[in-house]
Amino acid sequence: MRDSGLWHPRLAALVAGMGHTDTIVVADAGLPVPPGVEVVQLAVTRGVPAFLPVLAAITAELVVEEATVAEELTDEAIRAGLAGYPLSTLPHEEFKVATRRARAIVRTGEATPYANVILRAGVPF
Repeated sequence: MRDSGLWHPRLAALVAGMGHTDTIVVADAGLPVPPGVEVVQLAVTRGVPAFLPVLAAITAELVVEEATVAEELTDEAIRAGLAGYPLSTLPHEEFKVATRRARAIVRTGEATPYANVILRAGVPF
């Protein structure tokens, strides 16, 4: 067992296997998963786990080159949790299309509308 970092075996493997420009999505409970895209289902009940702790656990181990959210995201706490990353926006319908290229979608129990982010992997050099 690991002492720190991601304990979820599949999440740890996904993050460790990502290359430059690969994407992973951290999503609320309602974001549809496109056919062929892996889903890592973490949602237990409404709000559990919440979006921000899952985001923090993933980004602690991933070099994030860019974070993309839907233009419709208005929740200040979610936006504040993304403050340390170059942030871009897309209309929600375009956001959903962009998730088709993701390595995986990590579904949380978050119930905040549009609480979804596409994380694009960078490099540490």
